[in-house]
Amino acid sequence: MADPGGSRQNVTFPSNGGEAHGYLAPPPSGSGPGLVVVQEWWGLTSHIAEMSDRFAAEGFTVLAPDLYGGATTHDKEEAARLLQEMPVERAARDLRGAVDFLLEHPAATGDAVGVVGFCMGGGFALVLAAQEGDRVAAAVPFYGLPRVPGYDYRGLTAQVLGHYAEQDAGIPMSAVDEAAERIEAASGRKPEIHFYPAGHAFMNDENLIGTYDPEQAAIAWRRTLAFLHGVLG
Repeated sequence: MADPGGSRQNVTFPSNGGEAHGYLAPPPSGSGPGLVVVQEWWGLTSHIAEMSDRFAAEGFTVLAPDLYGGATTHDKEEAARLLQEMPVERAARDLRGAVDFLLEHPAATGDAVGVVGFCMGGGFALVLAAQEGDRVAAAVPFYGLPRVPGYDYRGLTAQVLGHYAEQDAGIPMSAVDEAAERIEAASGRKPEIHFYPAGHAFMNDENLIGTYDPEQAAIAWRRTLAFLHGVLG
């Protein structure tokens, strides 16, 4: 069952004339490049908050928007229902609002942000980069692609680092290769794509589907930090 009070919210920010909620994690130094972290289909869980804290500890000002309005779950059927019922246009507005919030936040440096997304959030990371143009300089999808077949990436100017699993029945390597080709053809940016000998959600140490792989997660984490610092500073 979904937990309507399970979300790790600690901040409210404007979103298209309304309000959105999320988890804000500033770096120990007090300022750093802005980074949007986009949740998996489980919601804004403790795992996403902890990932945000890890990025913040590495010097980023992190905002993880709550795309489910407070609900979280650890049940696959419930997660699928929450994803299906999520208004995509509202999610897009909230993600845009997150970029606005970080670019205006005194703790966020630079004139562009990065975005990292996991599973569902990996697809949203690519969509946000295409939607926001040069306001997103770096996009890092983990085992996620846009839900719209043949998505149009023409607005994307960000550098892209993608992490995908070789044993992922939901996202075959051929689909990742096709998306990478479409990104390069539409934007002129050749994505850096890595495939890992692991299953879907290999970064999630809550291990909800039994595929967490600490060795591959550590490799992906090091690559991600190097990439984000190289692009954002």
